Amino acid sequence: MARRTIGDIERIWSGVEGIRKLSDRIIGIGPFGFGLDAVLTWIPVVGTTYNLGISGWLIYQAHLAKATPGTMAKMVAYLAFDTATGVVPLIGDAVDTFFPGHLMAARALQKEIESTHWVEADEASSRASGEHDRHLETLRSRPHLRRLVYLHD
Repeated sequence: MARRTIGDIERIWSGVEGIRKLSDRIIGIGPFGFGLDAVLTWIPVVGTTYNLGISGWLIYQAHLAKATPGTMAKMVAYLAFDTATGVVPLIGDAVDTFFPGHLMAARALQKEIESTHWVEADEASSRASGEHDRHLETLRSRPHLRRLVYLHD
């Protein structure tokens, strides 16, 4: 696998933002929004296929961004509920129309990305050079950062 860069992480964040808007917020009405997911859920097979495809893509992006198991579990729960409701005819479709599962999963990943101090190096060389301590100090000095990820590990 090629080494990831901070640019790769920024592209993941942007791609997830695009899916978030397309799937659940094309039309925003106050706190509610509707997107492609709300429309396609009413078309048998097509809605489920779209839902599974987008869900798989979001989970893959989380994997590429080295999301924590907790964030992955949260995303899977949102996406599983969103997909399961869309499978049930009529009542499930109605619930899926108003449940923004893709938006919630995407936002969970984006928050994780935003709260991470990304380093374009591997941990072993950072420890050997003394840079690791500087990265830990960055974490302590910025309260919004909760974790440190070396992109070349």
